[in-house]
Amino acid sequence: MSKSFDLEKFLVDVFAPERGERAVVLTDSPTQACPDRPAWRDRRSMAAEWRDGLETLGRREGFVVLPLFRYPATGTHGADFPTEGEMEGRTVATASVLDEVTLALAFNEYSATASLTDVCRRRPGAHVFRAASMPGIEKRMERTSLAADYAEVARRCRILRDLFRTAERADVEFSTGHRCRFDLRYRTCEMDDGYLHRDKADDVPVINLPSGETFQVPYEGEKPGIASRTEGELPVVDADETLVFRVEGNRVVEIAGAGAAAGRWREFFRADPARTNVAEVAFGCNDRAQITGNVLEDEKAGFHWAYGRSDHLGGTVGVAAFRSPAGVVHHDIVYARGSPIMVTRADLVDSGGRAAAVIRDGEYVAW
Repeated sequence: MSKSFDLEKFLVDVFAPERGERAVVLTDSPTQACPDRPAWRDRRSMAAEWRDGLETLGRREGFVVLPLFRYPATGTHGADFPTEGEMEGRTVATASVLDEVTLALAFNEYSATASLTDVCRRRPGAHVFRAASMPGIEKRMERTSLAADYAEVARRCRILRDLFRTAERADVEFSTGHRCRFDLRYRTCEMDDGYLHRDKADDVPVINLPSGETFQVPYEGEKPGIASRTEGELPVVDADETLVFRVEGNRVVEIAGAGAAAGRWREFFRADPARTNVAEVAFGCNDRAQITGNVLEDEKAGFHWAYGRSDHLGGTVGVAAFRSPAGVVHHDIVYARGSPIMVTRADLVDSGGRAAAVIRDGEYVAW
């Protein structure tokens, strides 16, 4: 365990497990289609380590921790759980495990956030089931974003939530000079504030770890006769090539760029139009988060948007909207300080046109 990181204190601060609870730690396993890699192997070791720490706490506090649950990797972020996994060498139904616990911690290569959200909706109420999803988590984060002052993280999340609640749109200008407007009508923002006690009031008590963001799905145009106003240009760097995603009606409708990366993106979106959906607009506010290329932590460092699936965050685009479950995706693109492109200006604007400043020249000014 990292000297600066107290696992037991973290588990109590974030989850506060209570007497009589049942908890499980789960992780995905490599398959022939999803070969292993060192970072994934380290993550599975981290899962076992945290499970042992949770069990030690449980023996003292009076709650039960099940054996580690492993399931075959799905191969894509946002896909449904496989129907079966393995626990102590036995094949068990995934639903039977998740239906008998009150707390789940997922250490995954491929994000299970959407599937855990589905479980929460099937078992409503934080006193029944709550979960932390950690796709791509790394041991080094115990020295960075996991070691943040989570009371301060929660304070910042609440400030952003209050600004979102009165906003009709988000206006964002990037360091490239491109601009995009995100339509925030008909939606409710949510916080990933690192608080997952049993009294958590959220309808869907699922958080990512590391935590620290306030987010909302833009209006996707599902109401008859009411088009989405999300439009503009989103700059993206891929393989040293700067592309521009042109957005209309909350969909990516064109990729501007002449290189190979632009061609790959055009084919990616052409293969499944549901991927073009602008699925999230968010502000990460964990001041210990570092930009390293790991999206799980990168997104907690600053502004980001996502494309693809949105129903697990309060939107309308779910698995059924994609041509195949294997093609389901929800992926964030980050513009925090340290990223190739940053945000020079971000405002949350109410229906009367009053703008609340959130970011100026890459720095937060909302607190």
